[in-house]
Amino acid sequence: MKAAVLRGPKDVRVEQFPEPPMHDDCVKVAVAYCGLCGTDFHKFAGKSGSRPVTYPVPLGHEASGVVVEVGEKVSHFKVGDRVTVDPNWSCGKCHWCHKGKRHLCRNSRGVVKGMAEYICPPEENVYHIPDSLSLRDAALTEPLSCCLHGIELLDMKMGDVVVIIGMGAIGLMMLQLCAKASAGKIIVVEPIEEKRETALKMGATLFVNPQTEDVSKVIKENGIECVDKVLECVGLISTAQLALEVADPGATVVLFGVSDNGAILPVDMYKAFTKELTIKTSYINPGTTPAAIDLLEKKVIETDGFLQEITLEQLPEELETKQFTRKGKVIVRIS
Repeated sequence: MKAAVLRGPKDVRVEQFPEPPMHDDCVKVAVAYCGLCGTDFHKFAGKSGSRPVTYPVPLGHEASGVVVEVGEKVSHFKVGDRVTVDPNWSCGKCHWCHKGKRHLCRNSRGVVKGMAEYICPPEENVYHIPDSLSLRDAALTEPLSCCLHGIELLDMKMGDVVVIIGMGAIGLMMLQLCAKASAGKIIVVEPIEEKRETALKMGATLFVNPQTEDVSKVIKENGIECVDKVLECVGLISTAQLALEVADPGATVVLFGVSDNGAILPVDMYKAFTKELTIKTSYINPGTTPAAIDLLEKKVIETDGFLQEITLEQLPEELETKQFTRKGKVIVRIS
């Protein structure tokens, strides 16, 4: 099959690659679209994603497509079904699985390499999508499901003042979710000035450029007395430090962005203590895939003008240049 194969750091080739094995409990899916994730850029740079990387391997995990074959033990899917997938498999037997925290399973593995013509995930990782939901938009299911977990951890109440640091694809989805959930005010912190208009259109109250403005000062100058919640959607040490800085006493901070493996965050422990901050991290998408599908079907997430569609052959150049990534969420058309 044709796939975008990562053979080493900075080495992605669109070439023929063996199809994934088809087992009795698997569903073979012809991939229609696959989203380009920040972790794909991490892997391209020679770093870990959510899990360690073993070369060679096709990139991608945010896939949608059509069923072309089912294993003998599969009972809920048939050839021709339109589906999306959860790429994270868990064993169901370990301590964390038994405690209802399957996303923390120590035996977990990725079962979707979506920048390829075919994937063969276990049936339990495959989800039907409604006829009204396009295969293109359905490729947003996995990143949106991760966002929903982050929003759950944020524990936002109606009327809360929320700061979102970073308005890449994840930040833009977080912005729309917070707006739909009736946040009182939403402050977007983003250095790319061209994103100001989109942020304000999507529900931001205030847009602050951290390269030219003092974020905390601008927030207070705009009459915002207290920041209740902070979502860090970048994964840098500097943006995590900024998240802790702008959080006011009693605030909750969710560090959502994926950092480099081994990145150490210096924390002013005394300030965190006197503010009585709640600091959380967010990891993948426990049980939120069905809700993500429902929200996409209901068009709670605006995709027009947000999704940037490219071909598989364009992917290696995009990983180098981020030409389309700077404009929105990149979706790779496979078939």
